[in-house]
Amino acid sequence: MKQIERDKQAGWRLQNSYADLPAIFYTRQLPTQTPQPELVAFNESLAEQLGFDTYSMQQAEQIAVFAGNRVPHGSEPLAEAYAAHQFGHFNILGDGRALLLGEQQTPAGEQFDIQLKGSGRTPYSRQGDGKAAIGPMLREYLLSEAMHGLGIATTRSLAVVKTGDVVYREKPLPGAILTRVAASHIRVGTFQWAAYKGEHELLQQLADYTINRHFSYILEDGKTGEEKYMQFLQQTIKRQAELIAQWQAFGFIHGVMNTDNMAISGETIDYGPCAFLDVYKPDAVFSSIDSQGRYAYQNQPQIGGWNLARFAETLLPLLHKEEDAAVELAQAALYQYSDLFHEAWMRLMKGKLGLFGEYKEDVSLVQEWLDLLASEKADYTLAFVHLQQAEMQCDGSGSEGGIVDHSSSQRIEWIKKWEKRLQKQEGTTAQALDLMAKHNPLLIARNYWVEEALYRASADGDYSIFKNLAEALRNPFEVKAEHVMFKNVPQAMPETYRTFCGT
Repeated sequence: MKQIERDKQAGWRLQNSYADLPAIFYTRQLPTQTPQPELVAFNESLAEQLGFDTYSMQQAEQIAVFAGNRVPHGSEPLAEAYAAHQFGHFNILGDGRALLLGEQQTPAGEQFDIQLKGSGRTPYSRQGDGKAAIGPMLREYLLSEAMHGLGIATTRSLAVVKTGDVVYREKPLPGAILTRVAASHIRVGTFQWAAYKGEHELLQQLADYTINRHFSYILEDGKTGEEKYMQFLQQTIKRQAELIAQWQAFGFIHGVMNTDNMAISGETIDYGPCAFLDVYKPDAVFSSIDSQGRYAYQNQPQIGGWNLARFAETLLPLLHKEEDAAVELAQAALYQYSDLFHEAWMRLMKGKLGLFGEYKEDVSLVQEWLDLLASEKADYTLAFVHLQQAEMQCDGSGSEGGIVDHSSSQRIEWIKKWEKRLQKQEGTTAQALDLMAKHNPLLIARNYWVEEALYRASADGDYSIFKNLAEALRNPFEVKAEHVMFKNVPQAMPETYRTFCGT
C-alpha cells in the first residue's frame, strides 16, 4: 500500500491555509531528523477527536511523523514569523524550535493546527539549537491537559517522542519533541510583526484570515470594513478577559505572559515556567526568569490588559483612516476589559463559594475569603474543597461541629457571613453544594507531583507517575482510588521553588 493511502487510513486530513498568507508570515522548513524516536506519551482521546486511528498513530511510520523524520501526506511544514514584547521590550522573533505541519480537518468539521515543538533549528532560532529536552515537553503535556480537564481554553498535547538526541542546557538532557494541537498559533505577536513591517495590505490580510478562522460569526452578522475590525478587537478582548479570569479562579500562573504567548483564539499557549498555586500567595512567582515579578499571579489580569493594548495598537490602521479617531475607538474597546474580566472572575468565584444571584456584599465576601487564605497560608485548591465538604457535614448554620472546628476566630466570623449569604439566596443548600462541586477541582497539577513525574521520566526513564498523573488530571472533579495520592503532597515545595522555560 502506498504511503499516501496509509496516511489517509491513519486519519491525516491536512490543509495549509496559513501558507496562503504572504510569505512574510512564515518560512517553509523541514524538521530535523532524529536518530532513535520512541513514543513515550500519546493522547488517545484527543487523537480520536482529531479523526486519527489510534492504533495506526502508535505504529513506527506515524511515530516517525511525531519525531520529524517523515512529513505526512498533505503537510507543507513551515515556521511562523512573529514579534513580541518580552518583559516589556520589543523583539523580532518567530518559531525558533517549532514547525506547523498543517491544519487537521476533524470528522466534526473543526480545524486544528498540528505543530511539532522541538523539531530543530529554523531561521528564527537565533542562538538556539531548535531542540527541546524531555522534561519541558512532558511538563507542557501535563499542564495543558490539566487545563483542559478544568475546562480552560488551551492548546492540547497529542504526543511526546523521545528523540535519542542529547540536548545541552545546564547539563546534558534527553531530547524530545511535543506534538501540539491548537485552534491556531496566531498570536498578538503575529499582528505586531505585521504592524512592524508597516504594510497596510499585510495587516489587513492577516486580520481577515484570523476573523474568518476564529470569528466567522462577525462576517455572518454582516459586519464589513472598519466595523468588522472593531468587532474583531472587542471579541478578542472578551475572550482574553474570560481566559485570564479562569486562570485566576483556578490558581494558574502562566509565568511568561509576553505578547507572543497570547493566542488570538483565546487559548492558553506556551507552557514554559508555569505552575498552579499550592499555598495562596497573591504575589507568587515561579518563573526563574521573572526576577521582578512582572508576571506574578496577582499581576496577570493587568498584564492581560497591557498585552491587549499592544494588540489594539496594531489594528489602528484598520479601525479608522484618521489616527486620532482610531485611537479613540481602540481605547473605548480597551476600557471594557477590566469590567469584562471582573464579571467573569466574580462569576467563577461565586460558583466556587456556591453563591447564586446578585447581592451587594458578594465582592467583599469573596475578597475577605481570599485575604483569609493569604493570611493563613492556606492551600488554595483544598481550602474550597474543605469548605464544601465541611458544609455538607453540618446543619448549614455553622453552629455545630464540622465547618468551624479548628478554625481561627477570623475564619469563623467569615463563615458566619458566608452562611448568612447562602441563606438569603433562592437556591437550596444542595444546589449551592452542587455549584461548588462543579467549580472546585479535587486535584490540580501539583508542583510536587509534576516535578516528581518529570524527574523520574528524565533521569530514570520511568513514566509511571507521569502516566498516572496525566490520567488523573483528565477529570480533576472526580478522583479514582488509585489517584487519591495526587490530592496532597508528601512535603511542601520550598518557597524558592522555580520553574524554567526549557529553551
